[in-house]
Amino acid sequence: MQPLNENEIRESFVNCSKGEARRLNLPRGLAELPWEQLDFLGWRDPGAPDRAYLVAHHGGELVGVTLRVPSVRRSLTKSNVCSLCVTAHAGSGVALLAARRAGAAGREGNSVGSYICADLACSLYVRGLKKSTLVTRPNESLPVEEQIVRTVGNLDAFLAKVLTDSVA
Repeated sequence: MQPLNENEIRESFVNCSKGEARRLNLPRGLAELPWEQLDFLGWRDPGAPDRAYLVAHHGGELVGVTLRVPSVRRSLTKSNVCSLCVTAHAGSGVALLAARRAGAAGREGNSVGSYICADLACSLYVRGLKKSTLVTRPNESLPVEEQIVRTVGNLDAFLAKVLTDSVA
């Protein structure tokens, strides 16, 4: 992913108002992020633990979505798998992140959710640059490059659901 500036990030949001996008907290150390290792920019809001944000290229455009994070805590004895990068995590390492749909469907309260790494670091897990706590990532027969392609494809499918202005 190419480095993004604050304006590009704020202008990319499709499921919140321009005022909400102006007020959201951007990730700290934006300039120091490992951009060359990221397939998308994702972060949790340190000031609002129930909020997360994701910005990615989708359909030739930069698309940002606001996400809601449930406050449910899971048991450390169970593991869950991220639907984007297929990384297993113990306990609350995977969360159901819900995005309000873009357009009229979102204004009517419709949303779409997916089980995603709670820290939104899928790109780093796939590349082996970050390790899941208490759970080892399974050895896959797919090369890392194809795992990255799969992750981006899964993210594209999620973003397509957010951008769909109708309920299926």
